[in-house]
Amino acid sequence: MPNIKSAKKRVLITKKKNARNRADRSRVNNAIKAFNKAIDSANIEEAERLLPITMSIIDKGVTAGIMHKNAAANKKSAISKRLSDIKSGKVTVVVKKDNKTIAAEKARAAKEAREAARAEFRAKQIEKEAEKVEQKKKKAAKDKAEEKPEKEKKVVKEKAPKKAKKTEEKAEEAAEEKAE
Repeated sequence: MPNIKSAKKRVLITKKKNARNRADRSRVNNAIKAFNKAIDSANIEEAERLLPITMSIIDKGVTAGIMHKNAAANKKSAISKRLSDIKSGKVTVVVKKDNKTIAAEKARAAKEAREAARAEFRAKQIEKEAEKVEQKKKKAAKDKAEEKPEKEKKVVKEKAPKKAKKTEEKAEEAAEEKAE
């Protein structure tokens, strides 16, 4: 730890400049990453929009002193060449997938397969239930067809109840009395 006043001041200034340089360097790297991500995801329109913004941020990094002007020129040349190669068709974009995306796609495909299997199973169950209902209807129709002749025979064999006979006899007697 410095004891002299000017040395203490230098430590504080160095911290401030270090923080500012980190922020500027981070801004440049993030701009380049955003541009590369747009190209990697085959979003050419977005990459075209980001190209001038990225070059401007790189130039600001040179002005801030965090990057040498030749290094900045090389970076600008590389990103513009990459975009022009893709636009001209010299290079084709292969969309990169990380393990997380691949795992998510596999999980989604497995889920869709399970849902399809469940739907097929439900359809089979519904079909079986419909067949059972049809069989019950056929059986009921058969039973009704067999029961009707038996009921008709029973009606013929049945005799009128005694009370009905008595009321009929009384009605006949009353009719005879009226006739006399």
